[in-house]
Amino acid sequence: MRPEYVAPPNPFGLENPAILDIAPAEPKSLEETGLKMGLLSDIALRYLYYQGTATGMDIAQEMRLPWPAVIEAVVEFLTSEKLVDLRGGKGFGRASVDFVLSERGREYARGAIERSTYVGPAPIPIEQYNALITAQTEESPVISREDLVMGLSHLTVSADLMDKLGPAVNSGRSLFLYGPPGNGKTSLAEAISRMFGGEVFIPHCLEIDNQIIKVFDALNHIPVRLESERDAAGRRQTFEMDHRWQLCRRPAVVVGGELTLETLDLIYSPTARFYEAPFQVKANGGMLLIDDFGRQKVHPTDLLNRWIVPLEKRVDFLTLHTGKKFEIPFDQLLVFSTNLDPKELVDEAFLRRIKYKIEVTNPDEDVYRDIFANVCEAAGIPYVEQAVTYLFEHYYRPRNMQLRACHPRDLVQLIRDAARYRQIPPALSKDLLDQACEVFLVSL
Repeated sequence: MRPEYVAPPNPFGLENPAILDIAPAEPKSLEETGLKMGLLSDIALRYLYYQGTATGMDIAQEMRLPWPAVIEAVVEFLTSEKLVDLRGGKGFGRASVDFVLSERGREYARGAIERSTYVGPAPIPIEQYNALITAQTEESPVISREDLVMGLSHLTVSADLMDKLGPAVNSGRSLFLYGPPGNGKTSLAEAISRMFGGEVFIPHCLEIDNQIIKVFDALNHIPVRLESERDAAGRRQTFEMDHRWQLCRRPAVVVGGELTLETLDLIYSPTARFYEAPFQVKANGGMLLIDDFGRQKVHPTDLLNRWIVPLEKRVDFLTLHTGKKFEIPFDQLLVFSTNLDPKELVDEAFLRRIKYKIEVTNPDEDVYRDIFANVCEAAGIPYVEQAVTYLFEHYYRPRNMQLRACHPRDLVQLIRDAARYRQIPPALSKDLLDQACEVFLVSL
């Protein structure tokens, strides 16, 4: 289970407190939710059907909507239609009264389940979502060279590559990383995503034409816990917002060989009868990394043609199973990472649309030594310059092998494995190096 991110000390503990200036306000009426009574009633009926008994506040918390402003009206409607019965309660007022479905209510609930099985936070209308995502774009941070140096400090990156990455990252549009395998393209992309920092609002789900699209994904979205503020008198202050949204770290969505054209559109479940948002929607406000590009089952040209309009217009078009198309923001840094020659993957027209094409090359001997020294330091193994020279003279040059940035990490791990087996301290000794190289470098 992914840990919850706790923001650093700032107003309400946020890295980018300015994001609260555009926070969606808690709706103060049914009209302000942008949703119809029928859709909200269906969610409440399904919740009661599965739960059996629930108080008004239980329903409000499940649907992430306020009791007095919205859910009370929903419960009043269900009561007036004789779909729910009161079963008493421990407190005063309908917020603490237990509700159960009537026989008629159970029949209506089964009908609601036939339309969709979704139960949870009420959705955000697509119009409200589009407006907030557009506003968030203006809050995107600027990455300085100092930020870049600090963010890549755990990697060995040349000044030339650093200066190419900086403008590409700040463009917030598209980046093509290419070059031989094992030189850190994926590590670079992941480090870039962490550099963005800050927070964004992610909806639990969306609504369009009474259809529900699930967006929040625990695998890709890390919630931010708002810390309590205290005023001058020491009184605790809280921040009120529309809880149908979740404040999260900027997302970094990584996809590889599983990417298909189908997964770039809405994914409809005929059994659940609601949608799952595609990768690019989950990545809005952050980064989408297409790792190992060119190895997907779908042809690269078909896959890249799918991105032409989003890259140029900054909007995407998705399709419901009813055939209805709708517009949604495309607001993310799109990163392609590949071991293949870009000219063999895509045509000139598409490469022109990707403004930044950056080659991540093999390290030279000096850089290789720096990487090896850093890996040894991290592993707690004394670095020996002569040991790396030995590698060059006895393995790389005689076998005409190319240096790779990942080799030091892999060789040190193999040395540790061998030392553990022999029950001796790990070291860059000739015996341990030879054992590691014979099982690793021989097959490359």
